[in-house]
Amino acid sequence: MKSKELASYIDLYRGSLLNDVIPFWVEHSLDKEFGGYFTCLDRKGDVFDTDKFMWLQGRQVWMFSSLYDKVEKRQEWLDIAVHGAEFLIEHGRDAEGNWYFSLDRQGKPLMQPYNIFSDCFAALGFSALYKVKPEEVYADIARSTFENILKRRGNPKGKYNKVFPGSRPLKNFSLPMILCNLSLEMEHLLDKEVANTLVQEVVHEVMEVFYQPDTGLIMENVYPDGNVSDSFEGRVVNPGHILEAMWFIMDQAVRLDDQALISRTVEVAMRALDYGWDKQLGGILYFKDVKGFPPQQLEWDQKLWWVHIEALVCLLKGYQHTGDERCWEWFQRVHEYTWTRFPDPGYGEWFGYLNRQGEPLLSLKGGKWKGCFHVPRGLYQCWKALEAIAEKHESLTLQEK
Repeated sequence: MKSKELASYIDLYRGSLLNDVIPFWVEHSLDKEFGGYFTCLDRKGDVFDTDKFMWLQGRQVWMFSSLYDKVEKRQEWLDIAVHGAEFLIEHGRDAEGNWYFSLDRQGKPLMQPYNIFSDCFAALGFSALYKVKPEEVYADIARSTFENILKRRGNPKGKYNKVFPGSRPLKNFSLPMILCNLSLEMEHLLDKEVANTLVQEVVHEVMEVFYQPDTGLIMENVYPDGNVSDSFEGRVVNPGHILEAMWFIMDQAVRLDDQALISRTVEVAMRALDYGWDKQLGGILYFKDVKGFPPQQLEWDQKLWWVHIEALVCLLKGYQHTGDERCWEWFQRVHEYTWTRFPDPGYGEWFGYLNRQGEPLLSLKGGKWKGCFHVPRGLYQCWKALEAIAEKHESLTLQEK
């Protein structure tokens, strides 16, 4: 590996974040009349729907708070974070403190608070905002929301659960995966003992309960004891979720100084990539059935933005912490696929959805699920991991001399 090669990668990821992706959202996403953010943006950034989704509102508060915290104390970024937070404070919750799934433009509820991830990303956003603007109201919201999440862990959908009681009691991978990251992001607001206990629990859930030794894969849904259900829900594998979770666990392992756990995450990531990579056309498939049956998800063969950027983060962190050459080889392979297909040279930002052939399936830059989160977070994480790799490379080069 050449120093120039690393420098080129660093320039690309940093430059894309600061000169392309973030400016796109700054220019197009702010609702200056009613507050909050527009996320339904077409290819050029024009708004095509004004509904506001709590996942994406909370995520954008986190993103701009984090930029202000970690990149530069740019007042515009802090103002944008506060702009979204104020809208959430005024309109985002029901009387019990549960976060709605969606609101109309003015802030009237459209969809009930059935989805615990609205709460997860609200807690994420307000905890990050408190770091850079330490007003107690932000800390109170983050803490109370987090406490509510923990209370709901056993039955996340609560009264909105459509499953017939006791019929097939599967639990989903997404919540423990997100709690791996959320507990680290909120560490400054949590009691140390509570945080440490939670980390142990969620790492165990991910690496022991959802992980299946016979396949080397993490399942999306399992029975409470970790056994696999031979059903549509029980057989589904989401390679992107596995890769995202592995860098979350890696971050926790660094915090715990657990090199064995870091090495294990790399092995799981290698298996997920080998399993999820489209051997015919390249890119990472969205869903697969672990037994090779037709998946129930009609979008199973799409190539999604978040899957590929999360894979890049995982691979760079894996290489940074272990020096495993497989991580670097896979990084180059996924990087080439990603950067020749997802970024839009015409109007900026990234396409979100490609067909199996790697062509844009939709021209939108944001919608109900895609907002100002995965791409900028991933670009930042890759930039910083590449800098750490370059620093280590330079140190080794000097030692050899």
